[in-house]
Amino acid sequence: MKIGIVCEYNPFHNGHLYHIEQIKKLYPESMIILVMSGNVTERGELSILSKWEKTEIALHYGVSLVVELPFAQATQAADVFCYGAVNILNHLQVDKIVFGSEENNIEKLIKAAKIQLESKTYNEKVKVLLNSGINYPTALSKVLEQDYNIKINTPNDLLGLGYVKEIIKNNYHIEPITIKRTNDYHSLTSGSATSIRYKIINNEDVSTLVPNYCLAYLQKKFLFLNDYFPFLKYKILSDKNLEQYQTVDKEIIPRLKKEIISSNNLDEFIKRIKSKYYTYNRLMRMCAHILFSFTKEEALLTHEIKYIRILGFNKEGQFHLKKIKKDLKIPIITNYSNDCDNLLEIEMRVVKVLSLLKGRTFIEEEYQHKPIIVK
Repeated sequence: MKIGIVCEYNPFHNGHLYHIEQIKKLYPESMIILVMSGNVTERGELSILSKWEKTEIALHYGVSLVVELPFAQATQAADVFCYGAVNILNHLQVDKIVFGSEENNIEKLIKAAKIQLESKTYNEKVKVLLNSGINYPTALSKVLEQDYNIKINTPNDLLGLGYVKEIIKNNYHIEPITIKRTNDYHSLTSGSATSIRYKIINNEDVSTLVPNYCLAYLQKKFLFLNDYFPFLKYKILSDKNLEQYQTVDKEIIPRLKKEIISSNNLDEFIKRIKSKYYTYNRLMRMCAHILFSFTKEEALLTHEIKYIRILGFNKEGQFHLKKIKKDLKIPIITNYSNDCDNLLEIEMRVVKVLSLLKGRTFIEEEYQHKPIIVK
């Protein structure tokens, strides 16, 4: 049996280990296939560990195959993020997708997904709320709760709903399974990835929050999107066509150009432009898209999953790839040398921008690195 996981591991912590261990208890004869975001996450943040470090950790803890979720899907709102991840897992022929859930009620998620996909009334009411200035995720949740008495408003359940919708919409032969989440996603005192990053920024001890194997990876200086704020500031002030970038609306551009001048860091800038419609996460993604010059045109051209990039595998994962290779309708890419159609062009652009502070070796590592193999 092949089990799919979608993750960011920013960074890998005890909750992620629990997730893998629970899968192995539920399905002891299974292999785990991981779809993982690379250098930038769904919330527009930089991954504090490299994709290669995260792959090493995942393989160490029993994952059989790790593939990269492309930047074009990994850094967008939940619907695009879920589309990309589930599409890749379908190509890789997984039988189940197992994800963390605050409520741990898969029947509820399936019911909500069918309403969102099939009810014209539901979608009409969502449009009314959007026109009133409410952001998309809130509008979806409000109509579900008000009209159907279904409350789904926590991060993992919202992502889970996205996975379920993709499975139903595309008639994928994948069964969604939930595992009860054991910590608070947003809390700064829990063992969540958010709290761990907060502690790292403030030089606090995280040794009780991550597995021992991961500690060595966290003993270094990390870069956050805020470290690239001077480059973002220059880009916003000098670029005459900000509207070309993904998630940038024409209406917000004057505000961006006005508030960036007096802002001293990214957090201050986002607080100045944040509103009911422009949420923190949406603005973080917007800043990332501007910084990395990811345009609306590119988003359209790269929306469809066109390749599978392998980051690492063990013998079981390698055997699975060989077994399904003849059935795959998109190419498998293991490094830049077999990227015949420049499908990784956006990934390299992101790496080059990050190298402004990370150094040239960061580019060399990305270009030369081959999949990690665990024997």
